Amino acid sequence: MKKYWIVILLLVSLPAIAAAQSNDRGRAYGYLFAGPGVSTNGSDTLVNFGTGAEGFVYKGLAVGAEIAGFTLSKEFKLVGALSPNVSYHFLKASKSGKVIPFITGGYTLFFGDGVANRGNFGGGVNYWFKDTAGLRFEVRDYVIASDSHIVGFRFGLVLR
Repeated sequence: MKKYWIVILLLVSLPAIAAAQSNDRGRAYGYLFAGPGVSTNGSDTLVNFGTGAEGFVYKGLAVGAEIAGFTLSKEFKLVGALSPNVSYHFLKASKSGKVIPFITGGYTLFFGDGVANRGNFGGGVNYWFKDTAGLRFEVRDYVIASDSHIVGFRFGLVLR
C-alpha cells in the first residue's frame, strides 16, 4: 500500500513539474467536473465527478493527472480513479483562441474495494470565456476489461 501512495504523490505532482518548465502565462490549468455516465457491461447509470490539472510541455502537448469518483445513481458505492494522462490540445483550431478541442489518454488506477490497473481515453473541448476561466465538455472512456467500459460525459469549470 505504501508503494501506491508514493506513485499517487508523484503522479499528482506531474502538472506542477510541467508548468515549471514554461514561464508563459496560462500554460497550466486545473479543472473540476461532474456528469452522468454509463457502464457498458449492464444498464447501470453512474455519476462521475472529480478534479485534475494539466501543464503544457511542448506546444499543444500536455501532461496531467486527475482524481475521479464514480457512484451508481441508485446507490452510494464509491469507486475512485487516479489517472495520469497525456493530452494534445489543438490550440489553433479557432481563430479567436477561445475554443480549444483536445484528445487525451493514459493509465488509470481504480481503487475502492480493491485495486485495478486499467486505461482511459477521450476527448472534448475547453471554451475560454475569460482569460482565466472557461467551461470544459468531455467524453471519457475508462477501459475496465476488453468488453467492459465506463463512459462518462463530463461538464466542468476550467481555471488558469
